[in-house]
Amino acid sequence: PRIFVTMVRYSSEPDNAAKAAKAKGSHLRVHFKNPREAANAIKHMHLRRAVRFLKNVVLKKEIVPFTRFRGDVGRKAQCKAWGACQGRWPKKSAEFLLQLLKNAESNAEFKGLDTDHLVVDHIQVNAAPKMRRRTYRAHGRINPYMSSPCHIEVILSEREDAVARPDDEEPAKKKESKKKLKRQKMQQRD
Repeated sequence: PRIFVTMVRYSSEPDNAAKAAKAKGSHLRVHFKNPREAANAIKHMHLRRAVRFLKNVVLKKEIVPFTRFRGDVGRKAQCKAWGACQGRWPKKSAEFLLQLLKNAESNAEFKGLDTDHLVVDHIQVNAAPKMRRRTYRAHGRINPYMSSPCHIEVILSEREDAVARPDDEEPAKKKESKKKLKRQKMQQRD
């Protein structure tokens, strides 16, 4: 039997390929819109935090804010943490992303990277070709019943040096209102 190995292209390449690990899923049977929002939420997160976040989404302890595909998405109080007002807990999407992150982490471990310092450097969700079924309607008609699968790609990068904020010599001056400044000027004249 012949084995064909095909190289897959990623839409983005890491800055340092030796310090990065990739994973990709194609034609995944999960709706495109939900993983798009979940992936957007975990972009640039540390790997451990992203995994914890997705597990919390499954348990409905944390929410995925819906920023683009938000028609008929209910308003939830948990979204306040994200500065959004609409969100959901897409369980299936979270589980698919968890599997993909686990795969990318295994690839990183195989490469000899430190898994405690991995960051989700790049994550992208693309719509895959729709799959066709049919549904039967009144008066003998038939309508399409399409599924919307997706492709997901992840790149994890190793970041060991967290940049600390420089200490300011002078604390920032508190802004004072014009009214207060005028009052002080008046008092100085008297």
